[in-house]
Amino acid sequence: PEYKAQREKQPDILYQQLELVRELLGALGVATLDYQGFEGDDLIATIVDRCERDGNDVVIVTGDRDSYQLVHDPHVRVLYNKRGVSDYALYDEKGIVERTGVTPAQYVDYAALRGDPSDNLDGLPGVGEKTAAKLLNQYGSLKAIIDAAGEQTPKLKAAIIEHADRVVRNAELMRLRRDVPIDVDYASFVPRPDLGRTAAMFTTLEFKNMMSRVKDAFSAFVTDDAPAGVAESAEQNAVVGLEAKVTRGSSLPAKVKGEVVVLAGWGSEDTLGDAPNGLAVVSDVSSSSVTWIDDVSRVLDSLSKLPMIVTHDAKRLHRWMLSSGREDLPKVFDVAIAGYLLDPADGERTVGDLAAAHLGVALDASSRTPSGQLSF
Repeated sequence: PEYKAQREKQPDILYQQLELVRELLGALGVATLDYQGFEGDDLIATIVDRCERDGNDVVIVTGDRDSYQLVHDPHVRVLYNKRGVSDYALYDEKGIVERTGVTPAQYVDYAALRGDPSDNLDGLPGVGEKTAAKLLNQYGSLKAIIDAAGEQTPKLKAAIIEHADRVVRNAELMRLRRDVPIDVDYASFVPRPDLGRTAAMFTTLEFKNMMSRVKDAFSAFVTDDAPAGVAESAEQNAVVGLEAKVTRGSSLPAKVKGEVVVLAGWGSEDTLGDAPNGLAVVSDVSSSSVTWIDDVSRVLDSLSKLPMIVTHDAKRLHRWMLSSGREDLPKVFDVAIAGYLLDPADGERTVGDLAAAHLGVALDASSRTPSGQLSF
């Protein structure tokens, strides 16, 4: 039977997503490699071989047992995905022996005897994992087992003689190549996540809860093009917390220059015309300081006299002002409308969605924000 012939062609939609996967990995700063005519396992084996020769430590994260053959103390280990996404085991040479009964150097011969249905490779009839390990521990190699066929039981002897070519071919196919002609740049393997770009992609893909996990996972790495010493500050620049410079007030800031950013906090049960639970006002965007006003009725007059405000969902803000008897309304730049004009197919989007998509900034909606305030 042909090698891997039983593997079904995957749906076209899966192949169409590969470029998107590459783009997301690029945003996360994860290096990707490919080379026409070679399998991913061969690329891994080539990289591992060069890393080991240069004295670098390597941990191969995989769910493919073929990588067991690459384990070599003290530099190369395998973090094997046993089940699901949370059950992993870290194997050195001793661990491979405990799991399979053979050394990593013997693993290809062991797998050739056992066979691999997932790759359409039949093993030696009547030989499973235990028998394969027993034979290799006794004779040392596949060649020695074939040479000693006459010492086996009649049934096993016949199987070895009849299927020797098959298991030798299995071993040739299962042995990973370490000669892929690629340049190995170790520096390129260090993740350099672009948190802003990642946040924008997560918003587009509707990954609503992933950003905080990504920040935790990549917290030890440099972000974007920042030097190592400022990795932490680079991350902070990509994730904005609204509580850092928030002060409570009862009036609009005294000094207003140009347009003012006004965001209203609405309750989930509020209807058009209801007063907001509070207003977040930024009169000087260069300072990033926010004034939170609880008693919104006290700022109605001054709010209506502003020449221009930037807000989200101006219609709701205007309805409240009109229902409160204010007929002179300020001019507005509504980011909700602007977002719609840029991408009508996106539908309704929150301030956080728009910030991530168009500014590359993830707004950190902290659980410490008081109930009824801004909800991003």
